[in-house]
Amino acid sequence: MSDLKQKSTIQFNKLQKHLRHTVGDAIADYNMIENGDKVMVCLSGGKDSFTLLDILMHLQKTAPVEFELIAVNLDQKQPGFPEHVLPEYLAALGVPYHIIEKDTYSIVKRVIPEGNTTCGLCSRLRRGTLYGYAEANNVTKIALGHHRDDILETFFLNIFYGGKLKAMPPKLLSDDKKNIIIRPLAYTREKDIERLAAFKNYPIIPCNLCGSQENLQRQAMKVMLKTWDKQFPGRLETIFTSLKNVAPSQLADTQLFDFSGLARSQQAEEQVMTFIARDSVYAASQSGTGAANAGLDVLAQ
Repeated sequence: MSDLKQKSTIQFNKLQKHLRHTVGDAIADYNMIENGDKVMVCLSGGKDSFTLLDILMHLQKTAPVEFELIAVNLDQKQPGFPEHVLPEYLAALGVPYHIIEKDTYSIVKRVIPEGNTTCGLCSRLRRGTLYGYAEANNVTKIALGHHRDDILETFFLNIFYGGKLKAMPPKLLSDDKKNIIIRPLAYTREKDIERLAAFKNYPIIPCNLCGSQENLQRQAMKVMLKTWDKQFPGRLETIFTSLKNVAPSQLADTQLFDFSGLARSQQAEEQVMTFIARDSVYAASQSGTGAANAGLDVLAQ
């Protein structure tokens, strides 16, 4: 083996081990997967979902809990979609899979005016279809391929454009209370996923078949975060850590913290009086015994 190839193999093994570790930590921290779960991995054909499936298949063999995996792709009937790619890839892997065929493409093109971004409606239709499949097939957890960068981008999108402190939680109960969504890549950096995808040579299907414009706001967030990551190493890690260390009383949401009901307790008032008395004693000890005795009288009350 050449030195270059050996170095590449070492780098690949190190990267793969790191990614498995970050995914394992996220799953453990949020109790994402439990014994007996049937986990549906939503496979889009992008690098993120390929990576997610890859790591979950490994964990299925090594984790202390037993769980099922099924890979599910929604064929939205976009013109030019290579229908053979995912079935061939998944069959070769030996993982159970299902391709849902539903023409949401025509719905989106009919509803959204030409030139407008279609991503919002497309994602809602896709989500509803996948949720329905999960309910009908006894799926207990729906695994999505959102990574740490997606979560941070969403966080800043909500701040800058939505006026909310809101991101993507690693684990979520759907609005209809019928599905639990998990994001095992929540701790994983996009640049690490990109490196793994290059090593693994996944059969990536580009998300531009519909001809939709890019989400310019999200793209701006992506550029901002990449710039910060380059100029200030560690900043993104610190920001993500802050999402796990929220102090409601230090913000301003009256629905989250009872600011109007704040009141000093009797015990707190007594402590304040004690501190005042002690300060008086100390001050008096520096100037004369008469004042000191006065301070002691306060303490005795």
